[in-house]
Amino acid sequence: MGDMRYSELANLYRSLEKTTLKTLKTKFVADFLKKTPDELLEIIPYLILGKVFPDWDERELGVGEKLLVKAVAMATGVPEKEIENSVKDTGDLGESVALALKRRRQKSFFSQPLTIKRVYNTFVKIAEAQGEGSQDRKMKYLANLFMDAEPEEGKYIARTVLGTMRTGVAEGILRDAIAGAFNARPELVERAYMLTSDFGQVARVAKLEGNEGLARVQIQIGKPIRPMLAQNAAGVKDALMEMGGEAAFEIKYDGARVQVHRDGDRVIIYSRRLENVTRSIPEIIEAAKSQLKHERIIVEGELVAVGEGGRPRPFQYVLRRFRRKYNIEEMIERIPVELNLFDILYADGEALIDTPFRERRRRLKEAVEENERIKLAVQLVTKSAEEAEKFYKEALELGHEGLMAKRLDAVYEPGNRGKKWLKIKPTMEDLDLVIIGAEWGEGRRAHLLGSFLVAAYDPESGDFIPVGKVGSGFTDEDLAEFTKMLKPLITGGEGKFVEIAPKVVIEVTYQEIQKSPKYRSGFALRFPRYVALREDKSPEEADTIERIAQLYKLQEKFKARR
Repeated sequence: MGDMRYSELANLYRSLEKTTLKTLKTKFVADFLKKTPDELLEIIPYLILGKVFPDWDERELGVGEKLLVKAVAMATGVPEKEIENSVKDTGDLGESVALALKRRRQKSFFSQPLTIKRVYNTFVKIAEAQGEGSQDRKMKYLANLFMDAEPEEGKYIARTVLGTMRTGVAEGILRDAIAGAFNARPELVERAYMLTSDFGQVARVAKLEGNEGLARVQIQIGKPIRPMLAQNAAGVKDALMEMGGEAAFEIKYDGARVQVHRDGDRVIIYSRRLENVTRSIPEIIEAAKSQLKHERIIVEGELVAVGEGGRPRPFQYVLRRFRRKYNIEEMIERIPVELNLFDILYADGEALIDTPFRERRRRLKEAVEENERIKLAVQLVTKSAEEAEKFYKEALELGHEGLMAKRLDAVYEPGNRGKKWLKIKPTMEDLDLVIIGAEWGEGRRAHLLGSFLVAAYDPESGDFIPVGKVGSGFTDEDLAEFTKMLKPLITGGEGKFVEIAPKVVIEVTYQEIQKSPKYRSGFALRFPRYVALREDKSPEEADTIERIAQLYKLQEKFKARR
């Protein structure tokens, strides 16, 4: 009791791959959840998404293609070179693993059918293998799985390990499947997930406690809350009108949004993508312990890299801090950061998200003792468009991106992009888009992917819908990095064009958004140009088709005023 054959999960993956229909995918996942034992409910949702752990869990498998190929070779006796050559034909290491498993020598007499618990527990051991000899241990753990795996099972184990599952199941499908499986109200499933970012917990509560249990789910320190998002405003006056004639205007910092959880001496910091970035910014950890007055508290802010004269540096500098795992002391000297707090979500057992913003700001002020590391976001509350315009110009002169306008009576809506928060910037907003295809270059760049088909996210269907091709703004080093990053994600193609699994988000600037029959979205970017890799964003956090339509309307407003 309490376990399932891994082959059942592999069958689900295969069924999901065979259909593009969202309704059918949702049904398949719901049917699988219904038969999942209670003990597996906390891990199954992530395995269905092709992950092992939630994004906010610090553990990583840390297994690349080469190590995986070595493990398969050890388990099957098929030479590594032959497996690598097979990938050139199949375009998918998972498929090549399946072929190698079909060719292996006879299974051991002591072979045992794989169960989900065994596969998951092995993944945990791989993630927790540290120190000298850890790579060898990881390889042996994997080889032991492959020794007992059927070819189809091996394919999906490999894809899970590499993060290249291609079942088309996004968060929206999983949410609807949990609701369908356990007769739960979708809005309660959504609310519980927005508060905990933990589909495993949500699925278990939905099954065992129903709607009443889901309604009781509360904020938990150590599990990040989905961030509330903002829309664009055409200008200060438009924002003031949208806010009802009075608003809180705050500096919009060019940094990385973070959520800080403190529980006594334990401080955890999550990125906008809900990844645990605590280790990379120890100076903010120490500041949080000394400057936050509550023992148990959750606050949000913008982490900004500070340059000469205290001027802000572009947010890519903060991302460099997030990526650094070693020599962190050196990075503290090279890229100092400060945290500008703008919201408080929880304090000593009291959830504050349903409290009006005016009151939350007051509570935040009481909860923070400012110093050079932690400050309150600079704010102006006003009914005057002239005052707000002056504040806007000052923010730009100081090197910031612009302003945020916030409704004073607005509650905090996790995961929602409404009009209660508005962004005001002097130029059209750059877009964060997902790479879904690419073309091989020509001449000296023939070995590199040279231009990229980019797409916006459609939350309704879970699809990524093309809006243009980006071929400029890249250095040769960029293209080499992207080629290395994207090659394992190639899912097919024809001629020089390859299809890419939607995993990588990039920031794109452009001259304007045009109406276009060329793309299914109905829009195309004119003169798009690469700006930066957005490692802080998941594909589902990319800009949506609806947002592109909103920006198109804003753009037309700007044009009409000229």
